[in-house]
Amino acid sequence: MNTAQPIQEMLKKPKAALYLYTPMCGTCQVAGKMLDVIEAMKVEVPIERINLNYHEELSQQFEVESVPCLLLLQEGKLSKKIYAFQSVPYIYEEIQSFS
Repeated sequence: MNTAQPIQEMLKKPKAALYLYTPMCGTCQVAGKMLDVIEAMKVEVPIERINLNYHEELSQQFEVESVPCLLLLQEGKLSKKIYAFQSVPYIYEEIQSFS
């Protein structure tokens, strides 16, 4: 996502998940593949991938300490912040319990 407009739209949704990453981060690449699997499982919460190199203001807004980071938002407010992408089932359960 490269523009601020879609991010603001995501923040207005009742529930959303923002996956924050940087392209040169190896752990982010693994976490991204895990999210590919989760998205294929048809989770109800929309997941948006955001390259923090283009949206540093988000890291400040949500006090992101490192990447990869999955933010679970409810009506634009932070509900949960996940840094440890332990496994696909773990992330899937976190998102499902949020939805």
